[in-house]
Amino acid sequence: MKKAAPDPRAVRKASLDEVDRLGLATPPAGFPLVWEPGDAVELRHTTEIEARAAVLHVVVARCFGMPTEAAMHWLLGSHLVEQVTPPEWEFVIGAKGDHRSFVLHHDAVFALAWLLGLAQHLDPTAPPEDRLMQQMPDLPSGEGFDRWRSRSLMSPRDPVEAAVLLDLYYCLDWAFQDAEQNGRPLPGDINGNAIGQRRWALEWAVVFTGPYHDQPPDWEEVDLSV
Repeated sequence: MKKAAPDPRAVRKASLDEVDRLGLATPPAGFPLVWEPGDAVELRHTTEIEARAAVLHVVVARCFGMPTEAAMHWLLGSHLVEQVTPPEWEFVIGAKGDHRSFVLHHDAVFALAWLLGLAQHLDPTAPPEDRLMQQMPDLPSGEGFDRWRSRSLMSPRDPVEAAVLLDLYYCLDWAFQDAEQNGRPLPGDINGNAIGQRRWALEWAVVFTGPYHDQPPDWEEVDLSV
């Protein structure tokens, strides 16, 4: 459901207050806003978020020993092959690419699970919930995409709530990188890579409409450079 986005400056002030509370440096003056006054916000369609989460879940499973044939069979049986990006497909079928970067997608899955209401928090100081794997498709048992969706009680987050958290993670991404580059301590049990993965998922799933926004990017097109 599309809603009016909240005041971006008020949200940014709250984000900076939280970054400061965590003991991190705040982004410099003029750090870009994620959206502008008057913009609207919504989440991608629930089935699209579910599909992205499931595909990434399979990619992470491949990192931890899921056989190629089993992964391909699951994606084919779940009719999700078209949702797999080219880099993900090369990794699934031939283990090509940066294995470490694909392992990190576990935190992107966590953020998508939060958006679907399957995770209770997205605390930037804490790792993914222990029960996350139980909330995702049971790949060893062969649970397919449709069966997973039917047993899961998806309750997508309010897009305004998601936008507020996106702004926080946008600021945290800068703050964590700054801390790591300057050898300063981090506030919890996760690092900048985890923060970046969560931001990636939020940037992809939260869609703004307004005069300064392009069409929503594909997964591999999300720009995390700023």
